Amino acid sequence: MPLIALTGGIASGKSTIAGRLAERGAVVVDADALVRELQEPGQPVLGRIAEEFGPGVLRSDGSLDRAALGAVVFGDDAARARLNAIVHPAVGRESARRFRAALDGDPRAVVVYDVPLLVEARADDPWDLVVVAHAPATERIRRLVELRGMTEADARARVASQASDERRLEIADVVIDTGGDLASTIAQTDALWERLHSGDVGGRS
Repeated sequence: MPLIALTGGIASGKSTIAGRLAERGAVVVDADALVRELQEPGQPVLGRIAEEFGPGVLRSDGSLDRAALGAVVFGDDAARARLNAIVHPAVGRESARRFRAALDGDPRAVVVYDVPLLVEARADDPWDLVVVAHAPATERIRRLVELRGMTEADARARVASQASDERRLEIADVVIDTGGDLASTIAQTDALWERLHSGDVGGRS
């Protein structure tokens, strides 16, 4: 079972690649979705976040106020590190459980972990292949402004808050160039799938 880490900066087209691999038959585990699930009311992670950052990060119904939490940790490296120390281990355990479940269900499954913060949190995990969705920062900023309605300043801040393109590319076994049109991204993703399906994983030993 190839275990593939798929990463990329914000607005890099990573979700497009993950969606296409799922269409072709891969089991995709979405790290962002796991985080949201683990931060739901009643989950230990949410309780620890509230203890660490105070009741102001919760809504009146007890759910996480993501905007309030974001305001606390954005631009504050120490606060973000404290949050990561709560969230990342829990996500690691739950993702590993889902990887095992996929393998138990189909020993030949191709499992893709869609993970934005691979460089920051899980670069050293035993992936069979690391795939990086790559588009220039200028293009990703344009997409954030034109497609997501951000101001240019906000878009630049979001891009700058993540790992650099250079750091992501350093750990890449496969780079999918997402700077062009959708058809190009899909074609590259299909080519990757053919490699995976044929057993030609390459990458790491």
